[in-house]
Amino acid sequence: MKIKIFSLSFITVFLLMFSFSANAQISVKNTLFLKNISANINTEFPDSLSSKSVKVLLKHESKTIALEDSITLSQLKEYGIVFKDIGKHKIIISGINTPLSAIKEIRVLPGWVSLIPPFLAILLALLTRQVLVALFFGIFSGSFLIYNFNLFTALSRMLDTILVKAINEPERISIIIFSLVLGGMVGVISKSGGTYGIVEAVKKYATTRRRGLFSTFFLGIFIFFDDYANTLIVGNTMRPLTDKLKISREKLSYIIDSTAAPVANIAIISTWIGYELSILNQSFQSLNLDYNPYISFIKSISFNFYPIFTLIFIFMLIYSRKDYGPMFKAEVRAKEEGLFLNKDASPLSSFADQSMEPDKKIPKRWINAFIPILLVILMTLGGLIISGLANMPKEGFGEGINLIRKFSLIIGSSNSFHVLLWSSFLGSIAAIVMGFWQKLFSLHGAVEAWVGGIKAMVPAAIILTAAWSIGAICDQIHTAPYVVSLTKSFLSPNFLPAMTFLTAGVIAFATGTSWGTMAILLPIVIPLAYHLPLDSGYSEAQTYQLIITTFAAVLAGATFGDHCSPISDTTIMSSMASGADHIDHVRTQLPYALTVGIVSILIGYIPAGYFLPPIVLIPLGIIAFWLIIKYLGKTV
Repeated sequence: MKIKIFSLSFITVFLLMFSFSANAQISVKNTLFLKNISANINTEFPDSLSSKSVKVLLKHESKTIALEDSITLSQLKEYGIVFKDIGKHKIIISGINTPLSAIKEIRVLPGWVSLIPPFLAILLALLTRQVLVALFFGIFSGSFLIYNFNLFTALSRMLDTILVKAINEPERISIIIFSLVLGGMVGVISKSGGTYGIVEAVKKYATTRRRGLFSTFFLGIFIFFDDYANTLIVGNTMRPLTDKLKISREKLSYIIDSTAAPVANIAIISTWIGYELSILNQSFQSLNLDYNPYISFIKSISFNFYPIFTLIFIFMLIYSRKDYGPMFKAEVRAKEEGLFLNKDASPLSSFADQSMEPDKKIPKRWINAFIPILLVILMTLGGLIISGLANMPKEGFGEGINLIRKFSLIIGSSNSFHVLLWSSFLGSIAAIVMGFWQKLFSLHGAVEAWVGGIKAMVPAAIILTAAWSIGAICDQIHTAPYVVSLTKSFLSPNFLPAMTFLTAGVIAFATGTSWGTMAILLPIVIPLAYHLPLDSGYSEAQTYQLIITTFAAVLAGATFGDHCSPISDTTIMSSMASGADHIDHVRTQLPYALTVGIVSILIGYIPAGYFLPPIVLIPLGIIAFWLIIKYLGKTV
């Protein structure tokens, strides 16, 4: 009898444990939704359960709504819920012919609260001039919303969850390591006298401020294949020269920022193009459209007004020797007082560490900087090809593809983050070997200089992590979908490109990410650009032109918003590479970015929405910039 009772008890406990285990295999992760904004139920479960069917109930106060009587767990991942009532709700998921179940209490808040973290961070950054403090409060305010307004939980989860997850991605870790290692290379180059050698060599040509600015501008265009590599290489290389020519760090960081993402955005061979084509192709496939994504991208370049106008505007500013707004004051300060930084500036990186200063007896040879930097460039280009070939699909290129298309496919298939790591380490090793071989420093001195260069980049790495964290916060509280919902009702076929540009700009400004903006908007606006014109009676040719114009507007708007945002990683990296005060960089760059953005809308996307060609609009933009610089600009 005892044996039977024991056996029965054992079986009961086993079944209960099995049931608990099965029930625990599915969980709902997101706890925050916005009123009238569709959002997916973020569920986690083993792949083996993806085909299992479940029933989904929604409870709010005394109301119970059956959302789905039968839906598989894999379909549930794509299932969007729109909540009409603010307050606490319960999502109940119960398995059909299976013991799976999950209950999650969630909260629904008004949509405007999703704007608090990014705009609080931006406002505090501009008011306090302390980026890290501003980002801290932005992240904390988001954590406060996510974790049910619990002060202590919000603070602890911000530290042990949000910040940790922000760098828990291979790509982001690669960016941080690349930045630190490249900073180490700069430290060694500085120790060997290489940076001073470049100043002495280029000084023969860049004898004036204008020539120094043009040198920086054309070097930024030359490194077109990746915006991160562009920013860090150009900034670290040209900073000593521009300091010598009494060019403000604000002007240097503006040129760096404006020849990084804008150039990579429109380059037919870059680390951006694979990402852009993949999203565009996905949109075409969802609409069953037989458009070639690469040809469509090529055609869209002339409609990518913000990057094109930015490059034209910088060229005209440098050529005219004029500036206006805060940039004019910064340039006058640098030229007349010899202060390339504001008196109360806090540069993101400082290369004044004595461990990186060359001995006065060391010959200043430009080759000691040129060869490591050239190796970084060549390794990046070569590495992109090697990595791209390794990642190409087994079926190859297919038939009838020209050489440029093949090369672009290779670059698009590459892992740029791995390549940047290879190139930065190669550059560091080359810089150390060259200096050690010439007996310019000991091995101890080389390592000390390399570590000193890394230390100079640490503050920027911390701020980058914080910027990524606030981006993750914006994703969790659905900031971007809310911004999109505000603009949807205003869209029409002819104004679609202009409104898309504005929407992309606002999202990128608020979230600090251009790629994230593209991923959010393109799947929404490409179908709109296809259906709205056809429903309004436009021809297929006109519809296609609106599609590529709207596609270009997303890329341009994302670059514009990212360019203006103080929480953007590329904006932060521009301040970091140039050794500028980040708030001064944003403050002086913003009027110029807004100028180009307004011209892009008024002369670019509004008339382009009425089918005026770029061959007419781009010259009109040049005339507009000439008038703006003539009447607003002052000669420095």
